[in-house]
Amino acid sequence: MNTLLRPYLATTDRILRQLRNDHRTVAMIIVVPALLMTLLYFIYKDTPVNPLHPVRLFDRVGISMLGILPFIVMFLITAIAMQRERSSGTLERLLTTPLRKLDLLGGYGTAFSLAAAAQAGVACLVAFGLLGLKAAGSPGWVVLIAVIDAVCGVALGLLASAFARTEFQAVQFMPVVVAPQIFLCGLLVPRGQLPGWLEAISNVMPLSYAVDALQQVSTHPGATGAMWRDLLVVVGFSVVALCLGAATLRRRTA
Repeated sequence: MNTLLRPYLATTDRILRQLRNDHRTVAMIIVVPALLMTLLYFIYKDTPVNPLHPVRLFDRVGISMLGILPFIVMFLITAIAMQRERSSGTLERLLTTPLRKLDLLGGYGTAFSLAAAAQAGVACLVAFGLLGLKAAGSPGWVVLIAVIDAVCGVALGLLASAFARTEFQAVQFMPVVVAPQIFLCGLLVPRGQLPGWLEAISNVMPLSYAVDALQQVSTHPGATGAMWRDLLVVVGFSVVALCLGAATLRRRTA
């Protein structure tokens, strides 16, 4: 068992050491979502509360953003990091060794998921502890959902990198993969109010289920069956994306 796990653990350790030495990337992962939540707070700080809907706008939008921001940041960083491995030749050299594709992607996924956990924890600490974000459920559930959603961003970033030949092309997947999910996840308009064909598209996007799960935490004091169902869907998307990423991983970077 140790022999089977050694390549995976070695890859995870290598990526974590690279992250530790890349201070700008660490700052983007940890600091940027918290700063954006702070900006969102000041945007909505003086917005009057609708008597018919007593929930503050910051509470409604903010809890959704705690899932959306980690997804965006981790997708972008993962896609660029993996493409950098390709363009530098590191990936090609690694794939000439006995290292399996799933070991490689699993190591990347684990390393960036640990970073995502730190990111989600800091963002939620700032939102609930400093900015006064309120939810009916426990902030712990919000952290869990944010981490799972960030892991999904990691998996989709790894998959997107398989179709990019340069870091710039990896960035170009942002408006293709991420932007439609933001528009259709229920943040701007409740998904039930979307035209039927748009609602059908939103039903096959993982971010929709992450936002739905966060809204369950926002309105219910305890974990609900709908929340767990939505989380399982997001996990399923992550697993499928990792498997597809392994299947499309090229041994040649040219």
